[in-house]
Amino acid sequence: MSAPETLAGLSVEELIAFMPDGNGRLNDKMGVELVEVSAERVVATMPVEGNTQPFGLLHGGASVVLAETLGSIGSAIHAYPEKIAVGVDINATHHRAATSGTVTGVATAVHLGRSSTSYEIVITDERGKRVCTSRITCALVPAPSR
Repeated sequence: MSAPETLAGLSVEELIAFMPDGNGRLNDKMGVELVEVSAERVVATMPVEGNTQPFGLLHGGASVVLAETLGSIGSAIHAYPEKIAVGVDINATHHRAATSGTVTGVATAVHLGRSSTSYEIVITDERGKRVCTSRITCALVPAPSR
């Protein structure tokens, strides 16, 4: 795919095709599937199975990977083409355990600025119960010359 003028308005499939590593190797290993993409809101799902800690619970780090993926994608869409997004801070509060099924992460833009972005990411289980709340801030830095 040739470089589009903007990433806004691309379908999930078009965005994945445009990215250098597609969905990303870690996201592929973890089963992260993008559902909706825009600078304002990014949604994805991830299976609990295969992403658990030794006691069979969804690994907190897996939740953070999902959160960072969502916030980084939204930031990249907002920043493109003049800038790229780089994560500078992420935190997560784990509210309850998930032991099976699929979790869904919804990233909502809190701030879309010229030099930074921030997103709140809410991860819920299949019952709609909040499993994790995360927040990410990305710096927007000049894109390398093409």
